[in-house]
Formats: sequence, structure tokens, C-alpha cells
Amino acid sequence: METTNPHCGVVAIVGAPNAGKSTLVNALVGQKVAIVSPKAQTTRARLMGIAIHGDAQLVLVDTPGIFTPERRLDRAMVAAAWEGTDGADLIALVVDGKGGTGSKVRQVVESLAGRPERKILILNKVDIADKPRLLGHVAKLNEMLPFDETYFVSAQTGDGVPELKAALAAAMPESAWHFPEDQVSDATERMIAAEVTREQLYLQLHAELPYASAVETEKYSERPDGSVEIHQQILVARDTQRAIVLGKGGTRIKEIGARARAELSRIMGVPVHLYLHVKVNPKWEEDRALYRDIGLDWVD
Repeated sequence: METTNPHCGVVAIVGAPNAGKSTLVNALVGQKVAIVSPKAQTTRARLMGIAIHGDAQLVLVDTPGIFTPERRLDRAMVAAAWEGTDGADLIALVVDGKGGTGSKVRQVVESLAGRPERKILILNKVDIADKPRLLGHVAKLNEMLPFDETYFVSAQTGDGVPELKAALAAAMPESAWHFPEDQVSDATERMIAAEVTREQLYLQLHAELPYASAVETEKYSERPDGSVEIHQQILVARDTQRAIVLGKGGTRIKEIGARARAELSRIMGVPVHLYLHVKVNPKWEEDRALYRDIGLDWVD
């Protein structure tokens, strides 16, 4: 699209785990580019969603939730979150309007203090939050760090999202667009395939398999008929976890594969042949190559 007065900039979406950052990025883009689940810390790597409003292109950096890291994977996720703010034209702090201003939120706010970027506050999930409490949250957070603007949205229902998108577009500097008009994400197809399967692990297994798993796309190829063939291994740390993923008689992994296959076919617009197997590797979190594949840096 030719624009007479193009604007483009980077918006870093940060916040504590489970604030709804990925759902908000999907809502702003207008289609699904980041996986979501009710579980905290679903997002592991930094991912960009690309949205357009008028003459402005918004590069939305969806970052992992910021929390106190305990493991190497945790440290890599938090590092990815802060790296996502580097070079941003604007930092948007997303806060769960229902959850409020707990210690995890305060930790993020304190880390933002002193940064030179323009900062806005977004209260999310306002459709299920108590309205008087929302105003109290805003007052407390602005006492800690004066934000340039505050927005109330529900990323799930879309309430307030058009107004937020217009405000973000208006804040972007004059610049040529960084990406083609039809590009909505910077993720490769291999990464998307792994993320979709990982999303199904979260959605179907919930607390049974918290974070002791990863998905690695071993093979991704196009068949002569235009369909796509994908081979993935699901990495777990223990035999008991492998049994959970497989399910009785292999029923669970078949369901995970069926739903992931349907979602990938919808995203890619072609038939997908998905082959899953489960591998036990107690030290998968120490595999440098895996970190690279899922878009994380190795952190000592």
C-alpha cells in the first residue's frame, strides 16, 4: 500500500505473566500471531506482531512475562522480555485489571523507572474487573511511575482495542514501513508450527504438564501437491510426563496432533500432515540448539 505520510515504530508490550499481552497483540493485529492459554508464562520467546492503522505500521513486540527467574529457561525468557524493549519507540505496560497491582506488577514498574522511552499503562480484562478497583490500580501505578496515558481494554472482547490502536498509531514517528503490508509476524513457519503444538499441550494438559516440555520442529517440507509435512518431537524430562502426553492408548497425543493440525491448516491455508513423537530428555533445558530453535538466547 502506498502511503503519502508513512509512520512506523516499535511498541514493546511488557507486563507480569498472564496479563493478557499475547491476546492483546492478536487483537491489535486482527488475527492470531501469538499463542495464548490460561496458564502464566505461555510466551517464551520474543515475537513481533505487525499491525496497520491508516498510514501507520505498528511493530508490536510481544514479550514473555517478567518474573523472578529460577531456572536457565526462566532467565532466558526474562532476558528476552527486556531485550524486546531495546529500541522501542513506546513501552506499553499491560496489567491484569482483575488481578491488580501485586508484587510481580510492582517489580516490572520499578524496572521501567528511569527508562527514557514514552510509557503508557493498559488495564486489560476490564470486562471482568471491578470498576472502582480499576481506578485504584491506576492511581497506585501512577504514583510509582507517572505514565503518559492510561487505557482500559478487554483484549478478549475487543472493548477499547480500536481506540488503543488509533492512539498507538498516532504516537509512531514518521518513517517508512519496516515490513510488507501483508506480513503480520516475524515468526518463521517452523516456529509457528512448534508454537501451535505447544499451545495444544497447554490447553489440553493444563497443570498436568506445567512447563516441563518443549516442542522442536525436526522437519518441515512441502509436498508436490502443495501440502506441508511437519515432523516434531515433544521433549519432556521424565517418563511419567511422557505417559501424560501420550495418554491411555495414545489418545491424548492423537488429540493434540489433530487440533494442532487443524489450526496449522487454517493458518497456512494448505493441508498439513503433522507427525508427533515424545522424547524423554532430562536435560532438555540445557540444550543450546533448542534455545536457538525456539528463539531464545543462551543465558548463563
